[in-house]
This record gives sequence, C-alpha cells and structure tokens, in this order.
Amino acid sequence: MNKFFCSGTALFLGLSVQFKALSNPAGDQDVQLQVGVVQKFGEDNQDELVIKSNKNEPLTVKAGKFAPLTLNQIDIKIFKKPLKQPILDERVILGSYSTYESAQNNAKKWKLKGIPVEIGQPGRWEVWAKRDVYSTSTTRKTLLKSLQESGYTQVALKSQLLTNQLLLSFQVGAKVYIQSNLDISNKSSLFQVNFKNKHLINIYPGNLHLKPNAYNSYTLVNQVPLESYLRGVVPNEIGPNAPYSALKAQVIIARTYALRNLRRFFIDQYQLCATTDCQVYFGLSQTSPKADKAILATKGEVLTYRNELIDALYSDMTGGISANFQDAWDGQDKPYLKSLIDSPKALWDLNQYPLSNEISFRKFIALTKGFNESKRHLFRWNKTITLLELSKQIREYLLKSQISKLNPNKVLELKIAQRSDSGRVIVLLVESDQGTIRLEKNEIRSAFKSLYSTLFYLEPVFNSSKEIIDYRFIGGGVGHGVGFSQEGSYNLANLGWSNEKILNFYYPNTKITHLNSNTIFWKE
Repeated sequence: MNKFFCSGTALFLGLSVQFKALSNPAGDQDVQLQVGVVQKFGEDNQDELVIKSNKNEPLTVKAGKFAPLTLNQIDIKIFKKPLKQPILDERVILGSYSTYESAQNNAKKWKLKGIPVEIGQPGRWEVWAKRDVYSTSTTRKTLLKSLQESGYTQVALKSQLLTNQLLLSFQVGAKVYIQSNLDISNKSSLFQVNFKNKHLINIYPGNLHLKPNAYNSYTLVNQVPLESYLRGVVPNEIGPNAPYSALKAQVIIARTYALRNLRRFFIDQYQLCATTDCQVYFGLSQTSPKADKAILATKGEVLTYRNELIDALYSDMTGGISANFQDAWDGQDKPYLKSLIDSPKALWDLNQYPLSNEISFRKFIALTKGFNESKRHLFRWNKTITLLELSKQIREYLLKSQISKLNPNKVLELKIAQRSDSGRVIVLLVESDQGTIRLEKNEIRSAFKSLYSTLFYLEPVFNSSKEIIDYRFIGGGVGHGVGFSQEGSYNLANLGWSNEKILNFYYPNTKITHLNSNTIFWKE
C-alpha cells in the first residue's frame, strides 16, 4: 500500500511525487503532478511545437550537456538520425483493451501466474511481458510459444526494425541543437504551447519537459501542482457554469481520481494524460471563476472508503441508473460503485424488477420523467445504424484490437446474449460472414463508436425481402455510467443538495476527508 506523507517525498512504484508545503492553517499539501499533455510527439514527421512564455519573459531551456539557454521562444521539430545498425524493437503483448481498468485487471492475473508485466498505451491499452525481464528475442519467443501451447491464443509478438532514431531539433541563431530530452522553465511558470499540426494553443502552468516514451516518440509533460491542474480539469469536465455544489462535488472527485491514478503511465515516466482516457485538461486556457472558487473551497479534500481513496469513476450521464463496476469492466467490484436509480424519488424497484430482464428493461427505458437527467440531451436516444456501417466499424475494431483472427466482410446479425441487473449489455454477439465475434462490456462501445452507452436494446429493421438492413439502438445515457453522473448532479444541486449529499448519493458509504499522513492512495 502507498500513503500520503505531509513532507518529503513519497514513492509510487518508482515514481517520485514531490509535496510542497502551503502556508494555510490547515497545512494542506499540493502534489506536483506529471501530466502528458502531448503524448506522442514525433509520430508524424511534421510534428512541431512552439513554446513561449505567456508573459513575454525569457525561457530557460536545459538541453543535454549544454549550459542552460535563454530564449524568447523555442520551435521544436523532429529530427531523424539514421542508425549505424538497425535495432529490433520487440514486445510480447499479453492483451489489448479499450480501457486502463480492464488492462490493470488483466495485468494482475498475469502477475498471479508468475509473469512480470507492464501496461502501455501505444493506441489501445496493452499488457506487455516486462521488457527488462524478457530482454532478448530468445526469451520473448520462448515465452510466446509456451503461452500459446497452453491455450493463450491471443498472445502475440510485435516486432519492428528501427532504422532511425527520433530526436528533438531546435535552432538558436545559426546553431541547430539535436537532443533527446528538454526541460523548459521560466519565472512566472506560465507557458503558451502551440501544437501546430493540431492547431491547438494552450496555456500551461508549472514547468515543461519533453522526454522519450515507450513508443519511439516523445511526450510533452506538464509538471503542475495538483490544485492548478484542477483549474484546467473541472470546467472542461462538468462545465464552467454548473451549479456550485455540483462543481464542488466534481472538484473532490477529480482530485481523488488524479491521486488514485498516478500509476497509469509509469512505463512512460509520467502519471496522467490530458484526454478522456484520464481527465480532460487544457491547462489554464479555459478556467472559470466559479470553478476556481469551488477548488479553493474544497482545498485538499478527497473522497475515501475505509481511509483509502476511492476509485473515483464518473461519466457524463447514467441514463437513469448507475452501473456496477463489473458492468463496465472485469475486476473486483467495489462496495461504493453499485447500481442505483438516478433519481431523488423512488421510481423503480430493482430488487423486484432487475433490468437483466428484457421486458423490465424495455419498460424502464420507456420512462422519461422524474430522473435527475430527464431534461438533459441524450437521456433517452434512438439511433439507427446500417449493417454496412456496423460492418465497417467492427472491421476497424478487430484490426486495431487484434483480439480475433476474424476479418469479416459483413455483419449479418446482432444478439444481446447477457444483460446486467443495471440493464447494461454485458455480452453482444456479432454474427458475421466469417463467424461469431463476442464483445463484452466496454469493448462494445469500443467496437461500435457511434453508440452512446451500453444501456440499450435492439430492434432490427427489415427490407421488403425480410432481410435485416439496419439496427435501431434504443437506449439512454452517455458513457460507462459508473459512479457520479455529471448531468445528474446538476439536478440534485438545483434541488438544494450539498456536495456532501451528492457524493454520498453516487458513492454510498464514502467519506470526504482531507489528505493526511494516514490517507491510503491505493492498495495492490
């Protein structure tokens, strides 16, 4: 287990996290986070970053063995250096997943089998046999053969021969610098970052580092104090004008989520990403005075269960019923992530009418009033998707995920094989011209990206020859539906609920506490 310490340095699986004492009576501490704001810089040869101070002051750039440089701005490009001898880049992939939660659970299973692993995200989340343990081509191929002979047919060996080394290039006057690491700072700790290929310009606080990652590219890492990080997260997650108690609830969840998930990018030497794979973070480009007030009012507050930070999962909209953890991912259920009717009133008896029953589920989806999200867009939705489009999406998914050897040309039929008590589709069978593809839990949304959630039922659409040509998906909600509903919290806040009451509703039996020396970040 790992704990928060009020001073000094705490070590998280090899990642050191610095704590800075603040001059407030409560003695709260502000963690320095490492956030990957540009995760794979260099994948495109045309990638270019222009960084300058946000207050027209000079930058201090540390580049390798050179003395620190003082620059008005730095324009960073990719330089390909031919290798004298090609390098074999090879890894054993033990599993491919749409989410970190599923990859983490799979990693635990491999560890129990005695195989050291690590988690990466070259595209999808992947579990790899630990590279420094299986460090030669012979050991990797021996492991692969052994596992495949034991029935693990989805285990694969990915190899590529690298002929170039990607390096960072920037120019000062007539001199061109070629480096593999850059540290960038200034007095105000505010930077304007222009990612030219993406046409994005964001303002980041703290310091910036460009460092190699595990995918033969680079990551721009923003070292940022936790409370400053929240200023860039909360308005983008719940909206800048959310009711005040809903904002306070979101702040506490976002703070808890960040600290609970510091291990996600251990393989790449940073902690969190800036996308929906973690929490959306655009630096200080879109801050909100109302959100800033909520951050200050809840400074240092986190949500715990038995003194451990909760797995603070949340989504846009539950569709009227939150999901159990196991409705979305494999792994151990959590007592505070249970299915509940997302309403301040008693609208449905789940014990008497579980939504695993198809008839009950359809009756539930027909209900539109009295829920926290009833007035929100996409609380209920009806979406028709052609077989042609479904076929295209499943092909793309199978190619990317590599979880099946099938390469179907056409989807013939969809069948819901299992539904959870919260109504989520647990198993969807895709009948194709090449055989049956089994999709489970969150992989359903990964495969069919046009679906808003797994809270749906199916109605086939036939042509005049009684052949299926389309499917109507009738459902509700947006996202995985586990935990806090951002849209639902609006209604509860408008009803006068406090942030404490809102959080206890979505995460029963949890407690708001201040970070202290006894706070457990996570247990293995």
